[in-house]
Amino acid sequence: MTDAADELERKRAESNSRADERRAERDRLNAQARTLADERGRILDDLHGKSGDAQEHRRHRDELNDMVREAKRLREEWNRRLQETSDRVQELKRTRAPRPGAIPVWKLRKDLRELEFRHMTSAHTPDQEKRLVEEMKRLELAIRDQDEQLRQDPEIDQAIAAMNEARTEAEEHHGSVGHLAEDAQHEHEAMVALYEIVDDLRRQADEVQAKLIESKSAADEAHRAHIAAIEEVRDIEKMLYAARGGRAPASWAGEPPKEEDFLARLKKGEKVSTEDLLELQKTGRG
Repeated sequence: MTDAADELERKRAESNSRADERRAERDRLNAQARTLADERGRILDDLHGKSGDAQEHRRHRDELNDMVREAKRLREEWNRRLQETSDRVQELKRTRAPRPGAIPVWKLRKDLRELEFRHMTSAHTPDQEKRLVEEMKRLELAIRDQDEQLRQDPEIDQAIAAMNEARTEAEEHHGSVGHLAEDAQHEHEAMVALYEIVDDLRRQADEVQAKLIESKSAADEAHRAHIAAIEEVRDIEKMLYAARGGRAPASWAGEPPKEEDFLARLKKGEKVSTEDLLELQKTGRG
């Protein structure tokens, strides 16, 4: 039985070595999986942070867009009021007769527009240019003088004040629309940039997750191989125990194996049971 015991010792050494290799591989893969899990955690933390920032920009953008809509509504309202008050002022000026002998303002404005057009579209000698400019200044002064006279009328003064208020409000809301819309656009661009980063981080997390699953699966496979090698070592140790004089279990059923057959099976790597070895031992002793 010495050859059989020696062969079993060799087999046990091989199985022990294989178990150690599988354990080392399993531990390496588990360490790799832990590193990947940490990396995935860092990526997900960054992703959640960037996603939260993007949502905050979106919330602020939406608030600004609401403010833009309100500013537009107010601008339209004050533009409408400006038109109404302007029409009222013009109507009052038309219905108020100028002082005796004065040219109506509407006529003065008409003449001024014609002179301005002639000044811009025609060629003039220096003297003509000088007379034209002086006439335009005279008309402007006459218009301003009549406007001041008309403002002595309380009703016209109130109408002009209402018109100026409407103009100021309309311009203010128009400016607000521009500023708020610009701020909303900046918030939108910041949100889009962050969501692009989030998409890239999500892709990175998915890639790391795939590697993590692969490492864990390989580690599980190495662990199963390690357990199988350990069980193989234990089986061989049982056979060694029997080969060295351990008590035989239930009697062999059938033709007991010959030692040369038993060794051949061991060398081929075939499974042999403790019962095989005990029966061979019992036969050899007989």
